[in-house]
Amino acid sequence: MLVERKNIEEFLRSRGADRIAHPGGTLLAHLNRVADLLAAWNADEDIRYAGLCHAMYGTDGFNRPLLELSGRDIVVALIGERAESLVYFYCSCDRSAVYPRLGATPVVFTDRFTGRDHEPDGSAVHAFMEITAANELDVMAHNAELAAEHGPALYRLFERTRRHLSPQAWRACSNQLAPKDS
Repeated sequence: MLVERKNIEEFLRSRGADRIAHPGGTLLAHLNRVADLLAAWNADEDIRYAGLCHAMYGTDGFNRPLLELSGRDIVVALIGERAESLVYFYCSCDRSAVYPRLGATPVVFTDRFTGRDHEPDGSAVHAFMEITAANELDVMAHNAELAAEHGPALYRLFERTRRHLSPQAWRACSNQLAPKDS
């Protein structure tokens, strides 16, 4: 049985997420904002829980794991099997290999933990892109320097992959990242 969000947040606190600096305050504050953004986009519960825990095993862009991969069963017990598989999928992304391929069909995904390539199903790619959009939009909203440096490339990424995004997520990406006419 899935625990309530407050229990997930308490677990994240016990792993130090409230003491790790992150744009906009702490990692825990960021994780909560990502989950809230996914909820605003009407993402299902598993995607929202995955968004809340999306940095659990560290990511290619924020390699500060809260739990080692050997603890995956703990996360399954906390948020459920599907949500945990989405957390692993997100954390395992080798961004330099995967991002250029995201516009292709099929998407070839490289797992940075194993080095293996595979073709995920469409629902996994959709969840990955929703969490990626929510994560990046929150980071960009809380760090003007990163937004100036990476915002244009992120816009191009989301524009190229919009078929994997919900209309709400694409609208948020476009509103926040689209080039402004001078």
